[in-house]
Amino acid sequence: MSAPAPTPVQAARAAARRDRWRSPTLSLRLAVVLAWALLPAVGPSFQLLDLALKIALFATLAASYDVVIGYTGIVSFGHAMFFGFGAYAVALAVGRLGAPTYGHLLQGFLAGIVVSGVVAVVVGAFSLRVKAIFFAMITLAFAEFALILAVQWGALTGGEDGLSPKLPGVFAAGAPGVFGLSGRLVTYYTLLAVCLGLFLVMSRFVHSPLGRTLQAIRDNELRAEALGYRTFVFQLVATSFGSVVATVLGGGYAMWVRYVNPESTLGIPIMLDVLLMVIIGGIGTLHGGLVGAAILLSARTLLPNLRGLSGSLFAGSEILQRLSERWLLYFGILFVLVVFFFPRGVLGTLREALARRRGPTASGRT
Repeated sequence: MSAPAPTPVQAARAAARRDRWRSPTLSLRLAVVLAWALLPAVGPSFQLLDLALKIALFATLAASYDVVIGYTGIVSFGHAMFFGFGAYAVALAVGRLGAPTYGHLLQGFLAGIVVSGVVAVVVGAFSLRVKAIFFAMITLAFAEFALILAVQWGALTGGEDGLSPKLPGVFAAGAPGVFGLSGRLVTYYTLLAVCLGLFLVMSRFVHSPLGRTLQAIRDNELRAEALGYRTFVFQLVATSFGSVVATVLGGGYAMWVRYVNPESTLGIPIMLDVLLMVIIGGIGTLHGGLVGAAILLSARTLLPNLRGLSGSLFAGSEILQRLSERWLLYFGILFVLVVFFFPRGVLGTLREALARRRGPTASGRT
């Protein structure tokens, strides 16, 4: 007995899946993952590994913020607060519950997720009733409150001195690890796998019927309400989802850096960095956070070294050495050029150009 013929909708979905697997962007994603995986063998220096993993962590964090701002249309200045919740939850669990164990590590992640979920619902219940800049200001107020609380509650958080947690088992510094890898490399590959998994989950989220509904609410909230959608509930789900992802990444950041303090995990500059990453990469692209994180963190790491490089190459040139000390100015110029030449972000502008080149029939698949 022959199988029934597929409906037009099923045929269209099957064609979309085939196009996705044949897409050159998939090959590019696989190449990026392979490059990250082989990096410890190609460039074993800790500075390079540190930069690569921080790019992966903050790219995923920027993608989680893009789910909120790019796919839901909610401008929040408190997203980095949940990143700090995850970092502190893991640091406290492995540092204050006795000798660190895998159970303590898991408890830290679970506690951070629960706290962030509850706080996200409370903040959303207060904030999503208002719109535009008022919502952003309320989330900023919550973020400032969390920062002040972490500084003042020194008995628990260590205050401005912070916490220096020790990791258990194969993650511990100096541990033999598994497959001959050091504890640091085991942590590197574990967090890399976590980032990849979270990217896949977020990609599925934004391309699901729920994600399509969120985009419809972003484009025209009044029309979505007229169609019967409870926009407040959908927005609350989106913000809570992005907050939980940020919490997991905060715990991963604490595992890698092995030091947590208010400024490094709850400070407003982290929120500004994430916002810049999304803008540079492209709002509403999800993977644009990878481009933005790579540009921002690489520039911040490499530009300060211009002073030493110019001193070694041009030892007699005082002018060049003085210019090399203005690396922050170069960073600002770089950001202005990126925004000027890529008004929709690097990835967003490239997608637009590719869509125009392919024609109107292909624009919906880019």
